[in-house]
Amino acid sequence: MMLSLSKLKVDIDGSRILNGISLSVAAGELVCLVGRNGAGKTTTFRSIMGYRQAVSGDITFEGADLNKLPTWQRAQKGIGFSPEESEVYADLTVAENIELSTWTRPSGRSAGARIEEAYAVFPKLRQYLARGGAQLSGGERKMVSIARALALDPKLLLLDEPFEGLSPAIIPLIAKGVASIRATGRGVLIAESNVHHIPDYADRIYVLERGEVMFAGTLAEAYRDRDVMRVIAGKVESAS
Repeated sequence: MMLSLSKLKVDIDGSRILNGISLSVAAGELVCLVGRNGAGKTTTFRSIMGYRQAVSGDITFEGADLNKLPTWQRAQKGIGFSPEESEVYADLTVAENIELSTWTRPSGRSAGARIEEAYAVFPKLRQYLARGGAQLSGGERKMVSIARALALDPKLLLLDEPFEGLSPAIIPLIAKGVASIRATGRGVLIAESNVHHIPDYADRIYVLERGEVMFAGTLAEAYRDRDVMRVIAGKVESAS
């Protein structure tokens, strides 16, 4: 596996937020971490990136222990991160925001090739190259955030709530972009609170509840599990 979390425990201000979670992502896989708000999804992502330190448990990437590495070294190993709030730089243009990550991680590919790939995934952004980050809609900021993470030339992408709060017209564009990223052989881990936003091409999902993984399997299997659906959909739904 490319990314592996084993029995990870994380505390925040003395409270246990992650209580021994384990999950994995392989190259070319799309894996979704699903759970209600407050279940621990963002804490999981921030722990992988090194913003939160584990109390115990292991985080490994291509067999290397990440627990003691600072965030910038995790990024240089090939982990790209698009946070929930996008965090696009308001004072930079779209082009500058995306170019920025090519300075962060040296790669065997040229900066131009990496930037071109980002625009190939989200061609709509070509219309806004000179537009400032503060002038973008929520959906446009989300595309810039993912494109910026992709321009890092990562082996693995972490996408925190990539569909949250977006208009129905934008969601298919994001889903199509994620599919094209996965098709390059990169691993993709998505955090999602709405089960209906999970792409049907997801390889596997993990359901997080109160900091623990209560289910691991396919999306179809989740739909057939009444207890899982009560957690992630608030009701029991039959398999479609």
